[in-house]
Amino acid sequence: ATPYEALYGKKCRSPVCWAEVGESQLTGPELIQETTEKIVLVKQRMQATQDQQKNYADRKRKPMEFEIGDRVMLKVSP
Repeated sequence: ATPYEALYGKKCRSPVCWAEVGESQLTGPELIQETTEKIVLVKQRMQATQDQQKNYADRKRKPMEFEIGDRVMLKVSP
């Protein structure tokens, strides 16, 4: 099973499936154009959401000041 199927319990409907269902009969360049427009829209919405989340996180953040000789914990992530 795909991750989508595991999460939602149903198969993912790709643009190829949309044409099979009959919602729209897109072929070749039309399908590419519509898919490209949807990708641009998704990227714009993701960026707006990330900006909003950053703004919310920054409101709670407090500036930290360190002096020479202060001991600090360095977190290293892989």
